[in-house]
Amino acid sequence: MSDNQITSNRKDRFSIKGGVKWVFSIESIGIYVFLVALISFFSLMTRAFLTFDNFIVILRQVSIIGISAFGETFVVIAGGIDLSVGSIVALSGVISASFAKFLNVPVPFSFLAGIAAGCVCGLLNGTLATRVKIPPIIVTLGTLTIIRGIAFIIVGGHTVFGMPVNYRVLGRSYIGFIPIPVFIMVAIFAIFFIILNNLSFGRYVYAIGSNEEAAVISGINVNKIKTVVFLLCGLMAGIGGAILSSRLDSGQAATAQGLELDVLTAVVLGGVSISGGKGRLESVFVGVLIIGILANGMILLNIQHFYQLVIKGVVLLLAVGIDTMRKK
Repeated sequence: MSDNQITSNRKDRFSIKGGVKWVFSIESIGIYVFLVALISFFSLMTRAFLTFDNFIVILRQVSIIGISAFGETFVVIAGGIDLSVGSIVALSGVISASFAKFLNVPVPFSFLAGIAAGCVCGLLNGTLATRVKIPPIIVTLGTLTIIRGIAFIIVGGHTVFGMPVNYRVLGRSYIGFIPIPVFIMVAIFAIFFIILNNLSFGRYVYAIGSNEEAAVISGINVNKIKTVVFLLCGLMAGIGGAILSSRLDSGQAATAQGLELDVLTAVVLGGVSISGGKGRLESVFVGVLIIGILANGMILLNIQHFYQLVIKGVVLLLAVGIDTMRKK
């Protein structure tokens, strides 16, 4: 490397844009630093934060966000986006509760019905995006409203409650001192990590997000892979909906509003490029923890809800902004 190149690199590093690129050149380091800083801040601000019990609370709170974010990760890496996850979570919960309450279906099969509904929604998103060629952001903006509306129609605007006692097991029970939803989240993370990093399907997802035309030329069935990633995202939202309905011991069409923003923030904060082709699932997991810690810490500090919304929005904009500057 010449002296001129070295000087140029140093100048770039100490510019605003260059500083951002340099600090976040290894995404995992940047996000871990942010995680530690956030933990340190809330630990200093309130004694109630850094306790084992509160850590378990955070993990339980982020389980649904995490499960949904792992599915969203595949979609975004493949160059898409799914904004309907919150509505799918609500529909899955409503169907699970309705099957258990009104049709007297055994609880495990009620949850399977709700999860299946999530798969159908994901398949619909994928089909519209790949076969009808509607941009994913438009597709999922539309289905966000449609699916939420269907959930309200099913319950007539009311809350479904009075399910069997064992309906609460999935969302409220523990294995040892760890909540069942946390075990489910970790298990899904492990499975998806293997798929994304060790199987050909994962390589295809990255290839499509990096250069779709090149992926087609190389023989990858792009439409099939894209449809499957939307299906996986719907499946994860369906599982999240079943867990949330179990935790609430009810089916509510109004639940999980805004969840898609938490999910997308966690994904982008975790270093997944919003334009596709880049990202690591373990960093998304850290992004999920950051979202949970941020929400938990603000609650402990008695920050009002509308201020929390502003802060979450700022975090999302910063995450996307950093991603954009990193690529320039």
